[in-house]
Amino acid sequence: MADSVCLANAQLVLPDRVQRGAVEITQGVITALAEGDAVPPGAVDCGGDYVLPGLVELHTDNLERHIEPRPEVGWPHLPALIAHDAELASTGITTVFDALRVGSIHNSKSGYKPYARRLADELLRARADGMFKISHFIHLRAEVCSETLLEELAAFGADDRIGIVSLMDHTPGQRQFRDVSALRTYVSKKRGMTEAEFVEHMANLIELQQLYGAKHEAGAVVEAARLGAALASHDDTTADHVATSKANGVQFAEFPTTVEAAEACRAEGIAVMMGAPNIIRGGSHSGNVSALELAEAGLLDIVSSDYVPSALLLSTFRLAELWQDLPRAVACVSRNAALAAKLSDRGALELGLRGDVLRVRAPEGTPLIRGVWSRGARVG
Repeated sequence: MADSVCLANAQLVLPDRVQRGAVEITQGVITALAEGDAVPPGAVDCGGDYVLPGLVELHTDNLERHIEPRPEVGWPHLPALIAHDAELASTGITTVFDALRVGSIHNSKSGYKPYARRLADELLRARADGMFKISHFIHLRAEVCSETLLEELAAFGADDRIGIVSLMDHTPGQRQFRDVSALRTYVSKKRGMTEAEFVEHMANLIELQQLYGAKHEAGAVVEAARLGAALASHDDTTADHVATSKANGVQFAEFPTTVEAAEACRAEGIAVMMGAPNIIRGGSHSGNVSALELAEAGLLDIVSSDYVPSALLLSTFRLAELWQDLPRAVACVSRNAALAAKLSDRGALELGLRGDVLRVRAPEGTPLIRGVWSRGARVG
């Protein structure tokens, strides 16, 4: 946290407009917003670059990529955490909810071993020791098609400051993997399965869902409340899925797979989150609904980088072009995300909020980061 920094002669992306001016951050908090192109002594002259709030990432698989850079190749956790943190800072993300899977499978080749509690301990120690550039929280991805979900959730408590619990059901033939061929491609490449092993894997997941699905979903909802975490659904596909999410107390829906589900979320007051790679690529890699289609229909509230950290800022400017509204697009990656995760102290250029800001130039609509500040300290 720096004592004071002023970014001046900038295009400030405020919640409701873009305004030429300056933002001052003192002791990690935004303490002044001024209008005009003046550059006070000691201030950073942004030369007309955009200054916008730091990006808030609710669901990223990026940490898992660092701890397992190749299938079945483990990497030491602390170096992985530090590299992950630095990568996110370089892309303009100043708050992240690191997604850790809870719920393991032991009885097949495609089995997943428990790791979340151990990795969370290392993450929390690193955070306490000041090793990170940006702000880290924990997001527990609760896999209902597993054998040990509730036991793994029980290992977490209030001191862990769990920010999000999301309800994951990856049973083949529904939700994300309605198209089973998309699941086949995914696991065959990631786990090197033969066709026979894939068939066995599908049968195993279906059996686990039948044995534990309802119990695990209900238990995860109770555990999220115990932990004080925001609850998210995942891959809702039908209006019935959304009705269940509403009954469970879900605050936001991660990656609904159809227009029907997104419209039902809007009707129920559940925020809709979609993936930035979907926006950049123009469609879902699993063959589900296009995020741009939802954006055009006014059904998009939050964007997540998902599996490409740099996609978050890039998607912001793509949405700004689509909507002709940069503040609205920026809100999807900052304020809306922060509020969905119960954080009211960040996500906008407003007095009294955290001094997490980006300086961005956007030649031909492609953003180029010129500086990243977390609580007023330059981190990128």
